[in-house]
Amino acid sequence: MRPKTLLLPVLLAALAIPSAAFTQSSAAVRPAAGPGVSRPVATPPGAVQVDPQRERIGSAIAAAERGQFSAALYADLSGHPLFPWVEYAAIARDINTLPRARAEAFLKQHQGTAVAGVFRQAWLAASDRRDDPSAVLSAWSEDIKSTALRCAWLDARHALGRVDTDWTQQAQAVWTSTGKSLLDACDPVFATLESRGELPPSLRWQRLELAADEWDGAVMRAIARGLPAAERGLAEDYAAFIDTPHPRALQWPKTDRSRRVASQGLAKLGKADPDRAESLLPQYARALNFSEADRGRVLYQIALWTVASYLPDSARRLNAVPTASYDPRLHEWRVRNALARSDWPAALAAIRKMGAEQRSDSRYTYFEARLAELAGDKATAQAKYREAARFPEFHGFLAADRIDQPYALCPATVQADAATRAAVAANPALQRAIGLHLLGRSGWAAKEWADAVAGFNDTQRQVAVQIGQANGWFDRAVFWLGKAPGELQLYDMRFPLHHDATIRREAGRNNIDPAWVAAEIRAESIFNPKARSGANAMGLMQVLPSTGEAVARRIGRGWGGASSLYDPDTNIVLGTAYLRQMLDQYGGKPYFAIAGYNAGPAPLTRWQTQRPDMDADFWIETISYKETREYVARVLAFSVIYDWRLDGDALRLEDRMHGRTNAARKPFACPTPAAGRS
Repeated sequence: MRPKTLLLPVLLAALAIPSAAFTQSSAAVRPAAGPGVSRPVATPPGAVQVDPQRERIGSAIAAAERGQFSAALYADLSGHPLFPWVEYAAIARDINTLPRARAEAFLKQHQGTAVAGVFRQAWLAASDRRDDPSAVLSAWSEDIKSTALRCAWLDARHALGRVDTDWTQQAQAVWTSTGKSLLDACDPVFATLESRGELPPSLRWQRLELAADEWDGAVMRAIARGLPAAERGLAEDYAAFIDTPHPRALQWPKTDRSRRVASQGLAKLGKADPDRAESLLPQYARALNFSEADRGRVLYQIALWTVASYLPDSARRLNAVPTASYDPRLHEWRVRNALARSDWPAALAAIRKMGAEQRSDSRYTYFEARLAELAGDKATAQAKYREAARFPEFHGFLAADRIDQPYALCPATVQADAATRAAVAANPALQRAIGLHLLGRSGWAAKEWADAVAGFNDTQRQVAVQIGQANGWFDRAVFWLGKAPGELQLYDMRFPLHHDATIRREAGRNNIDPAWVAAEIRAESIFNPKARSGANAMGLMQVLPSTGEAVARRIGRGWGGASSLYDPDTNIVLGTAYLRQMLDQYGGKPYFAIAGYNAGPAPLTRWQTQRPDMDADFWIETISYKETREYVARVLAFSVIYDWRLDGDALRLEDRMHGRTNAARKPFACPTPAAGRS
């Protein structure tokens, strides 16, 4: 057995952080003593010890990936907890020519660990490519979720003559699992089903209808080719209609299937061309005897894509959608459309048509209060503001400003005894996860982490998150807290604060709020200095290299190339200067600057032009891009919480949105009894 203690001192050191005791459930959540919530003690980074062999492990992995690994050269690492990943890197590189005995020995040796799971999937795919069905069956595990690998397994069973009732049922289940295109790996399985007469027309029609629901005419045509000649023509005509509605559909048989396909085809058209879809709907509805659900399916898309672009006729088209076809998404767009038109009575009526759960969300509780206030109903407004203000969220903070109440915050603590902490720190999978994270092997680290926490109770999982954060793995709190009552109240974990001296320095230099800078980092990278987006935005504040170079030139700072954006100090310097630039460019209004930071200048200019004099809260809510709308609210809410983390109180959100950084500040308090989301 390999020694499992080399990383243990690192994790035990992390456990020594004084502020790391957290309560397990909401029952343990208590308001801070006195009338308000006291300023939190900043979480120190912890005296994390360095694994003396970490660099050599990293070098060994890199050498293995290059095909240059020498077991003799790295003999001293054979007992290291991460050495299985070195072995994995070596054998995975040559997996297409790897002897089966070597692969199966590796799987047996590391059975039940993350590295075995990762290798198993790679080995199954390689064995399938090598046309080695026996190897596929030998390595198969029911834990495999990949559809392609399941098809490879089914095909291997067929190749070895192991087709039975279970095989047929599993293959048919794959066939009917989705209307989307399945991978080529499944074609041999479906061919076998067909050759055995186990892919009858009924199953083909079942999947064709699913494909119609996905608006995928190509999949429908592929399915149609296997139907009997007498049925094939109609199926192909169905597929053609999904691609482009045509008048032949007016002569289709008046069946549920025809209505389903026709309404889906018109719904698809409604997304691309709402006007044409609306003009065509009546004749198809009459010809095929559409039900209300069929009509609603089309009218829903017509309304949604009209209102999402704030086109004329939005209100009329929203009102044309049958009540039964409304869902939360369309309800919120009905509110948003009325707000964009400054039709306050219609917006209030739209909120009151929502279901109870959606209407009770702090967003709509706040807007119901705001609209009631505009209508002169002060009593309702005050009651709704008080209700919304109980939630430590963007709209809850806005509500608290309206009634001049402290911001709601109920920070929680969890007591984890020494034995629990030691047990978590000693968990081999967690040790490997932390070690891989520190080596920058994020994908492997995430696999080990998931294995570790799968066996933890709530308290153990929270301690694991603490260990991760002490080692700079801050996103663990974002992805792995919130699964148990009260966990969202673990604010010092969910809102990590790192590089705070640099944040304060650069915020002061650029005369902007440091809490805003911290909030941007939390929203953009969760304090991961190596974060990189698909658009090549890099580092803590997700700065594009072109932007970084331009800002560096403007402020007279030397440009160290794109890789310099991975340096936290450089990234904060350039990112904060860019925020200042955005703030100046957009009239000193942070909510405009935040929207521009996320969406870019062209959409922001369009939104400003469309609604130039709208109040900030209404303007943010009517941003047409969902991502940007939520991003602006999220960053502003995070700014309030980071104000608390930095200074114990906060600038009023109303002032923050308008860039009034020298305005009065307000305290936090935990509502009694504690209620609301955290």
